[in-house]
Amino acid sequence: MPHYTYILFSSNINKFYVGFTSLKLDERIRRHNSNHKGFTGKTNDWEIVWKQEFLTKTEALKKEKAIKKRGAKRFLKDLE
Repeated sequence: MPHYTYILFSSNINKFYVGFTSLKLDERIRRHNSNHKGFTGKTNDWEIVWKQEFLTKTEALKKEKAIKKRGAKRFLKDLE
């Protein structure tokens, strides 16, 4: 089963969100865009701006932590 680390962006609130999942990405995004409590529940326009697939949950979590430490905006800028 693949695991993903991803970065979402909401233009409504001009914010990034970094996460990882073992779900299919389209299902995970649907859940982020549903009305729920939590950071991503504030708006429903989240879109994937970056993603990477990993073979293990450990690798995906390690990448998520590295991105959060660097900051999503800086991480994306470093890719350019």
